[in-house]
Amino acid sequence: MKSSQTAIRAWLMLGLLAYVALPWYAQQDSAWYLVLPQVTGGADTANGLVQALLHGRKWLLLGLAGLLLAMAGLSQPPGRDQGRWLLAGGLLGSVGLLVSGFAIGAQGWSFAVLSALWGELPQGQFGMGAGGMLALTSLVMLASFGAARRGAFRGDLTVSASVVGCAVLLALFIAYPLTRALAGAFLDEDQRVSWQALWDRVGHERVWGLGCLAGGVRCGVAWNTLWLGLATALGTTLMGTVLALMAERASGTGQRRVQAWFKLLSLLPIITPPFVVGLGLILLFGRAGIVNQLMEWGLGVTPTRWFYGAFGIWLAQMLAFTPIAYLIMRGVVQAVALSLEEVAQTLRASRWQVFRSVTLPLLKPGLANAFLVGFIESMADFGNPIVVGGPYAVLSTEIFFAIVGAQFDQGRAAALAGLLTVFALLAFAAQRAILGRQRYTTVSGKGDAGMPMALPTGLRRGMQALAWPWLAFTLVIYLFALLGGFVKTWGRDYSLSLQHFATAFAVSWGEFGWVWEGTAWNSLWTTLKLAGLSSPLTATLGLLMAWLLARNRFKGQALFEFVALLAFAIPGTVLGVSYILAFNVPPLELTGTGVIIVLCFLFRNLPVGVRAGTAAFQQIDRSLDEASLMLRASTAQTLRHVVLPLLRPALVAALVYSFVRAMTTVSAVIFLVTAENELATTYIIGRVGNGDYGVALAYCTVLIVLMSVVVAVIQRSVGDSRWGRRAAAPTGVKPT
Repeated sequence: MKSSQTAIRAWLMLGLLAYVALPWYAQQDSAWYLVLPQVTGGADTANGLVQALLHGRKWLLLGLAGLLLAMAGLSQPPGRDQGRWLLAGGLLGSVGLLVSGFAIGAQGWSFAVLSALWGELPQGQFGMGAGGMLALTSLVMLASFGAARRGAFRGDLTVSASVVGCAVLLALFIAYPLTRALAGAFLDEDQRVSWQALWDRVGHERVWGLGCLAGGVRCGVAWNTLWLGLATALGTTLMGTVLALMAERASGTGQRRVQAWFKLLSLLPIITPPFVVGLGLILLFGRAGIVNQLMEWGLGVTPTRWFYGAFGIWLAQMLAFTPIAYLIMRGVVQAVALSLEEVAQTLRASRWQVFRSVTLPLLKPGLANAFLVGFIESMADFGNPIVVGGPYAVLSTEIFFAIVGAQFDQGRAAALAGLLTVFALLAFAAQRAILGRQRYTTVSGKGDAGMPMALPTGLRRGMQALAWPWLAFTLVIYLFALLGGFVKTWGRDYSLSLQHFATAFAVSWGEFGWVWEGTAWNSLWTTLKLAGLSSPLTATLGLLMAWLLARNRFKGQALFEFVALLAFAIPGTVLGVSYILAFNVPPLELTGTGVIIVLCFLFRNLPVGVRAGTAAFQQIDRSLDEASLMLRASTAQTLRHVVLPLLRPALVAALVYSFVRAMTTVSAVIFLVTAENELATTYIIGRVGNGDYGVALAYCTVLIVLMSVVVAVIQRSVGDSRWGRRAAAPTGVKPT
């Protein structure tokens, strides 16, 4: 009880400190810590108390009033009465600050209401800064403590603070921006709700036209995206299933060699930017590619741009996303109960009958998941359509040009993003409808030893005829992508050269030390910095949410889990657009800063941490937590000393994945980068747009090597983790 009182007192002091010692608003031209001596000065640098009393921002007194109410609650003994004061103060302050801040930022009818209540108010404000964020966080924590004192969350302050804090984060950085983006599709030029505005943006031939079926030039971007997504999902699911069956059901001495190849294949898309495959295909099939040059030399065919378009995007996405389908299907194939196949064979069923009636139906959940992931990845893909799409437009590229193009139509971007979201959610609904309530559980507590059934001879030969050429083609594409950075000019001069690496990563020794002369250094350092900041936050928040979902029960838990995993279902392009529309005005004015990129990385990759943590908790007996609590350890102590050490593999896995994905992502952040915060992937996209493929491929090579080193180091440090196993006894020592 004493420690809980200390926690309440600490957060109260932090809230008061935020009002008197920190600048309330974000600093436009300097860091917040540089203006600490000026917190009693002008309207730009003043603290919250001075802003409210001297600069007309009276609504900030709501937060201070909330802190004073919480302070009054400290005079009460721990219990429901104290909880009433804490809850009232926390809600008054946090809700009052948020509502007032959004109303002032919107400058609409709500601003007029506040002006009537508070008198004449300033016509604007900056985004929330260090003081505002700390005060708001303190008020939210105090409200959560008050809820626990009132009996919520079984009176556990740690659980209450975790649930409320995570819920606020999900509301602010997932639910709010997505809602704001989708709502923007219904606003006309005068910011009035209008169904006609939505229809004008998405209800025309550019989006839904079917001219390609009637002899026209092209179809609408909605149909292009849908057909491409379906084709990619079908292709990647088929190829991923073939590769998984070969890896797990291959017979003979070559099985290990097959699995080694497939392991390499599964790592390639994780450690490479998504458009590397597209660049490799350009070197092979582009206008100056090897295939066109051979056709011109041998057959006299004039090189054309035949490869650019729907076929080029589909082939690039097949190469990029098939490994993901393979990883999904391999786990499903491994989980098939061998005893069921043996029973069918005992009943004299042929291998083909067993595969068709037993094995294939048990693969149904994996097939549905692989199809869903392939469909969403295709719709969210921006790199490959922009690189090899040519005249074939899809929703992700249309959204991009609506934001950064000459039209700068945020309403149209929001409408197209909403359409993309509808497609993704319909795919989720279709998956659930197909799987229904059928059960596919085959792994239980009973042993299931046995030999995997060999594939039917005809099926195995057909799979080999499909898989081995595909693997060889994949390897050729990646080799071309790497080789492109080492030749002077692809298509004209194939002599080996390091000039592209020198252009991007030149280093020299100057009068004051090393000089980073290459044009790519700035983007590489920025990417490393932002990815390094986001990955521990992603892993920590994801595992905390996994603990809340796996070990606790609370009202609204289903909604909490849905929002936490929503970022997986939402294409990255939509999330990027929603951040632009939601955070370009106060009180959360983040556009143009590195903070918005870190937040995008964090919440885009958050489902990975949640899923990794949930899987880990399923392997940890709940009795370990309960034993710690029975020995009078607090929930925070149990998390620190019992749960966290057991979650080390999941923590490291989440760290690695979130770091690598942050280093190589493009669709979610393409709208958020600026000249000061340029990322590696956007630098490469810019080089490709200028036709400078050599430098782009040289940069990709550096990223591949860097990511390979990171993955290898992490796998080496975590791969041998074993829970509860004794170390081998030293030689010559007999066990007792």
